[in-house]
Amino acid sequence: MTTVRTVIHDRRIVVPAPEELPDGTAVILTIGADDDGPTSPAEIARVLAAMGKLQPLEIPDRVEADLDAWERKLNQHGIDHADKALEDPRR
Repeated sequence: MTTVRTVIHDRRIVVPAPEELPDGTAVILTIGADDDGPTSPAEIARVLAAMGKLQPLEIPDRVEADLDAWERKLNQHGIDHADKALEDPRR
């Protein structure tokens, strides 16, 4: 997707075309936010189908062990410093 910023002059939108598009190229301009309401059932089905095609992330055992150790360290830090945060909430 290409985003182009422009300004309206005399009730007209003048959009500079990207250099890679030759004269005569058909384009679609969408004005407004993409969030025009609730997601349609067709879009939900499309997203769910795409998510179903995702392969699980394979993390080597050594890396997984490092991540687990780091998570334990962070959790312990939170436990160790919970009382201090209650004493001075600006911390």
